[in-house]
Amino acid sequence: MIRSVCLCLSLLATVGAATADDFNVLGDGATTLLYDALRLRADEQFAARQQQLVADLQSPELIEARRQRLQDDYATMLGTLPERTPLEPVVVDTIPCDGYRIEKVMYQSRPHHHVTANLYLPDDVTGPIPGVLVPCGHSDNGKASEAYQSVCILLVKNGIAALIYDPIGQGERHQMVDIDSHGTNEHILVGVGALAVGWNTATFRVWDGIRSLDYLASRPEVDPQRLGCTGNSGGGTMTTWLMAADPRIAVAAPSCFITSLSRLFATIGPQDAEQHFPAQGAFGIDHTDFITMRSPKPTIILAAEEDFFDIGGTRQAFIEARAVYGTLGHADRVGFFSFPDGHGFSQPRREAAVAWMRRWLAGDNRRISEAEPTLQSDVALQVSPSGQVMRDFDDEVTVTDVVVAEAHRLAAARANQPQQRDLSALRGEVSKRLGIDTMAPAKLAETLGPPIDRDGYSIERLRLERDGGIPLPALLFVPTGAEGPRGATLVVDSDGKSATAADDGICAQLAREGRLVLSIDAAGWGETGSQQHAGRVYNDTYRAAMLAVHVGDPLLAWRTRDVLAALAWLVGRDEVAHDDVADKSVAEDSVAEADIALIGINRGGPVALHAAVLATGNAEAVNTRVETVDSITSWEADVVATPAGENLIELVVPGALEAYDLPDLVRLLGERSTSR
Repeated sequence: MIRSVCLCLSLLATVGAATADDFNVLGDGATTLLYDALRLRADEQFAARQQQLVADLQSPELIEARRQRLQDDYATMLGTLPERTPLEPVVVDTIPCDGYRIEKVMYQSRPHHHVTANLYLPDDVTGPIPGVLVPCGHSDNGKASEAYQSVCILLVKNGIAALIYDPIGQGERHQMVDIDSHGTNEHILVGVGALAVGWNTATFRVWDGIRSLDYLASRPEVDPQRLGCTGNSGGGTMTTWLMAADPRIAVAAPSCFITSLSRLFATIGPQDAEQHFPAQGAFGIDHTDFITMRSPKPTIILAAEEDFFDIGGTRQAFIEARAVYGTLGHADRVGFFSFPDGHGFSQPRREAAVAWMRRWLAGDNRRISEAEPTLQSDVALQVSPSGQVMRDFDDEVTVTDVVVAEAHRLAAARANQPQQRDLSALRGEVSKRLGIDTMAPAKLAETLGPPIDRDGYSIERLRLERDGGIPLPALLFVPTGAEGPRGATLVVDSDGKSATAADDGICAQLAREGRLVLSIDAAGWGETGSQQHAGRVYNDTYRAAMLAVHVGDPLLAWRTRDVLAALAWLVGRDEVAHDDVADKSVAEDSVAEADIALIGINRGGPVALHAAVLATGNAEAVNTRVETVDSITSWEADVVATPAGENLIELVVPGALEAYDLPDLVRLLGERSTSR
């Protein structure tokens, strides 16, 4: 029988006199290994996409098939959008201006989910005119930003209605008014829970844009057959997503966003959560493809030559888009404009955007020149009484509320699914969601230096390697004088192996009890963790997690492979105890069962749980006991409902709540799973 092991909270002591450096295994450059490996995976996907694009450019028929395939994959990445509900629009007030007016408008993109917007209309409208939707970039004051007011004024001065609306997390639509987080950070936090239920931040942002377009098209002053969209930075992101998602957008002008993702990841790295989709790399979709999804509709790329969005990648995106449009016989319908300045909706790009809209929506090629605009104050443009819809409506529904409701719905829907009753069925679901179907052992690549001798045990510093991963720094705690087979314990702590190595810590105690103990740095933790970007929300953990989501291999899956490889390595050691299978007649090829325990500490808890489920009942017959310590216990309760927790993004498997939650793993592991 598997011998028991006492795992007490008192064992979780901090490192004593020894420092983390005493237990280091890797040299310089370790902190970039994970991001570099993920970039390599992404580059392989980019290369495959490029090869397919070249093949598809051979004929208009192949381009059309490609367009349909991309649209289908985009719909999958975006997630299920809700049914349309009444907008319940209200014009709160009107600001008279020189030759135009600004209507302060509010409508509901979902029931009790208010959108605050400004509609710019010419005074002398005699019939339906073109209308342009203007999504905001990452200005804290949203629609009131000077640059975004300016482009709306330029549009309306040129006979085009302009609707600009506040995004979630900006302007009057902060979703977390009691949390010191807004703009990009709030978009990131929204994305954490949304990923778990099979959505993402873009799901909400795109739906707000579609409903805003509904409102714009409903206005009697606007011709619904002549609609456009332009925005800068984060507004360029939304212009890009919306122009591919909504066929009503006839003309588009994204500014300061489009580049190649290869260059993005090589330079500034992943951005906020709405800019990246789960498995986008695996689907083979780059920024250019959002243009070609709508081919041959007129689209212009607006760029800043000194932008942090790499201009080389932007030019490459245009070359690809023009090749696709050219194959369809419409090379003139895709344009490129750049100006030697920095990131922002500057006057040259505003003029280029409006000129493009006039050309294709009004049949007018005249030059556009911007006069000094008369700007309004933030307060003047304010739509809600207090300036925050969350404070003004007692029944306001936030995006977190929507995600929590979806998590509840998924929990009820999966209650009668097979994986709720059968461990092997659950193992199959976990295997599918994580993309793990084998338990290949790690290899011992190097033992560094002599053992570190301590009272009752010694510590060996090891470098393990596994196929498809980065090096695994590890500490092996070996009992002194122990003879014969013994049990083994693997420890994974999100604070790194050094956090477990104190002489009065958990590994030392287990070693003194006679167990062989292996403590590892799973990818991105310990020695391979990076602190170059160390913000509370946007940091190196987030960057790696979003890149992992992009390639379709979330960090939890990556680290679960690390743990499984280390477990398999432990199983293969001669000194690890194996109990004989009780009934050899059941299967002639039955193997011995290893006495293995697994401990996951802090954010290592969910990793350990997944590894235990996948290890149990596999070919190596490792019925692993698992304990989680100081860990989250549920995606629904600890991630979806409380998305502001630290680095929760690295614990999420996109869409996993469609199939299971962490308590399901615990329940079906039964007595083999404990927590403290």
